[in-house]
Amino acid sequence: MEPGPLSPVSDAEEDQPEEGIALCLSGGGYRAMVFHLGSLIRLNELGYLSRLDRVSSVSGGSITAAMLGLRWQHLDFIDRIARRLIPEVVEPIRSFAEVSVDAKAILSGIFLPGTIAEKVEHAYDKHLFHGATLLDLPDDPPRFVINATNVQTGALWRFSKPYMRDYQVGEVRNPKVSLAKAVAASSAFPPVLSPARLSLDLDQYSPAAGESHHSPDFMKDVFLSDGGVYDNLGLETAWKRYRTILVSDAGQAMAPEADPGKDWASHARRVLDLVDNQVRALRKRQVVGSFEAGARLGAYWSVRSDIGRYATPGALDCPLDRTSVLAQVPTRLSRLPVETQDRLINWGYAITDAAVRKWMDPGLPPPDDFPCPGGV
Repeated sequence: MEPGPLSPVSDAEEDQPEEGIALCLSGGGYRAMVFHLGSLIRLNELGYLSRLDRVSSVSGGSITAAMLGLRWQHLDFIDRIARRLIPEVVEPIRSFAEVSVDAKAILSGIFLPGTIAEKVEHAYDKHLFHGATLLDLPDDPPRFVINATNVQTGALWRFSKPYMRDYQVGEVRNPKVSLAKAVAASSAFPPVLSPARLSLDLDQYSPAAGESHHSPDFMKDVFLSDGGVYDNLGLETAWKRYRTILVSDAGQAMAPEADPGKDWASHARRVLDLVDNQVRALRKRQVVGSFEAGARLGAYWSVRSDIGRYATPGALDCPLDRTSVLAQVPTRLSRLPVETQDRLINWGYAITDAAVRKWMDPGLPPPDDFPCPGGV
């Protein structure tokens, strides 16, 4: 976590979380997808990857999480360290980061049959998931939860191997939904890539259990948007369950604008950005404040962090002027040059190391060097 005078946010439902470790991977397009790779590499070296009970993700973080879940059984854990994390997860994601998806999907969705969200889904399946479904994720632990936002109810729609559900609509057990569709829904950035449509038969749902919208109008066609619309940290489905929370935040902060625009479209965009920025700030306040108050254990790190504030002995050299540039990589599903990928991975690796050794276990050894050439 980052030092700061923040207060905890508590809830009666969250007062007695069970023991266990959850990792939350935020949104942020390809920037997040690649930054989180660096976090996974360092968590693995520190022995934390094999100890996870849950991985909760949204948006760009869901691309990385889904690949990790799909290849989990092939990671070859020996003495708690995954020996094949790089070839099974990091290399496929890096290859995918060289493919531009959003612009092509928008154009083909406008001029060809099918929706933009379906075009994104097709790209995910072609390059990463190859027909895999939620049922191909590992048995617990860890449980992988891919989060989208249900536009109809305003609540989370969570995808996982045992079930997918919206607490207001209902639950579908053992969902045979493709990983590509789940990730496309989780990363359906509004307004252009959103909504993603999930069409279901009513008999796929479990019997009603008091859900307020367990009716055909909400159950047959579910319209989903980016999971970050509801919770850009992917925090919700981890926070209510586990005592130890690790948060990797690759979200982009809203920049000040001297001239935010006077027309209704520009003004509306700016106001929506303000609302989104405030929600993100409150989520961060909940996490960091609860860590400082002892209500939760864990660590928070961000693509926008200043590694110097952690004051972790042996932390890698990451000048703020260089990491700040990485934090401004656009939130797109658009090709990242190899050099930018290297720098994002190194930055995710370094700041994860500083946060975990500062707040979780100061006795862990510092890293020898960055995983990729060139530093940050």
